[in-house]
Amino acid sequence: MALVMRVLAVLGNFVGCLMTLAGLVWALQGLNLLPGTFMRGDLKWTAIGAVTAVVGLGLIALLNRGPKAA
Repeated sequence: MALVMRVLAVLGNFVGCLMTLAGLVWALQGLNLLPGTFMRGDLKWTAIGAVTAVVGLGLIALLNRGPKAA
């Protein structure tokens, strides 16, 4: 059981990192700071990217918090 939980934690951290990186790219493209696709210069993508990055960071923080004090 501990091995399964550890694998899920590693997988969750990986997904959180991908979400954070994707969110940052989307936000920077929305701000017209990165060359890219149709997202460039669209503030809607800045908001979507910021929310995605915050959710990714929240997932990482949730999975890496210490054990509960008894």
